[in-house]
Amino acid sequence: MCYSNSSTSTNVQLAERYKKNVPTNLDAGPVFYANGFSFPKWRIITKTPEILAMRWGLIPHWFVGADWKEIASLTLNSRIETADEKASFRGLLDRQRCIVPSTGFFEWKHVGKEKIPYFIHPAKESVFSMAGLYDQWTDPLRGEVLHTFSILTCEANPLMRSIHNTKFRMPVLLEAEQEHDWLNGNMPHTALFTPSSDSLMNAHEISKRVINSKHANCQDVSKPFDNGVYEQGSLF
Repeated sequence: MCYSNSSTSTNVQLAERYKKNVPTNLDAGPVFYANGFSFPKWRIITKTPEILAMRWGLIPHWFVGADWKEIASLTLNSRIETADEKASFRGLLDRQRCIVPSTGFFEWKHVGKEKIPYFIHPAKESVFSMAGLYDQWTDPLRGEVLHTFSILTCEANPLMRSIHNTKFRMPVLLEAEQEHDWLNGNMPHTALFTPSSDSLMNAHEISKRVINSKHANCQDVSKPFDNGVYEQGSLF
């Protein structure tokens, strides 16, 4: 699943890429590494003219629990194949779609007892356009309105199966020509069950020491690194 992400584009770059107004009140980061379980705020693309700030971890509008983090920790991702069956997502599939811009995401490959981190980044575009869903929730105690999102996932393509080699999942990645139809509800979500091609992404091993440190949100986190863990055969 996709629980670790990056977003290092400037607000101007995102506005140009998605043909949106340049925001003046959004933190542009950069975010070199973010763990979803910290529920970070993210710049999100919807069909509105503005780039919006939303918190990662979808809180359904109907949620009445005392601690929103309890449900948000379960909704960082949503399986596209079953999203229409889940109470948290099914009402959003046709009317509250979004794009989650990413300059690369992180996954761990299991080699025996070792977990080796990889950085997966775009091969052709400046960013990945991850398909997502969003909702709006009002905290009944504080009256605070939270805008939150979830990243849709699908079965892994061959490259991602070789990296995420336990759950065989990956984010749903939209090609540029699919973005408008996705946001405006002009394509069925079933059209995205098939994973995107390997040709859209590159991947390399990164440092376990850096990504496992308290200071993982740094430029070094995505740099190529050989952890010295070997296996029969080759990833590429």
